[in-house]
Amino acid sequence: MAHAYTVFDTEFGWMAIVASEYGLCRLTLPQPAVDKALVLISDFLPKAAADTNAFRELGFNLTRYFEGEQIDFSDDLDLRGSTDFQRDVWETNCSIPYGETRTYGWIAEKLGRPGSVRAVGQALARNPLPIIIPCHRVVGSSGSLGGYSGGLELKKRLLELESKGKG
Repeated sequence: MAHAYTVFDTEFGWMAIVASEYGLCRLTLPQPAVDKALVLISDFLPKAAADTNAFRELGFNLTRYFEGEQIDFSDDLDLRGSTDFQRDVWETNCSIPYGETRTYGWIAEKLGRPGSVRAVGQALARNPLPIIIPCHRVVGSSGSLGGYSGGLELKKRLLELESKGKG
């Protein structure tokens, strides 16, 4: 299967998803318009075909997630363009339970690299599959939100959504 993509609307905004024959490659955070979501996957578009059927289950799961339901995303991921360190950070990040947060330092400690807090932040900033790899669950050591590619307001909304859904 060649690369496939689609866009879909959630209550948080428009999202785009791209997959290769190996798994999901890129998921955008919610955008205010379709064209803004497409711009974020434009590097894939020359080799991708639109295919809404390939993403029905994922779209359904993302809709349920944005409605506050705890979802375990079990899709295959295509992370071939990333480093071993990035994949280790993302895998550790995925172990953070729904509705909870951990610090950048916690991830660095889990990896056995306590001095790599900034590198952990950089790896999370390059996360190609936000929500599925829930980097919004990582906060600063003081409890501050830290950074987020979708902006701090979105990060706050996602954390509140999960906090309410955890109950």
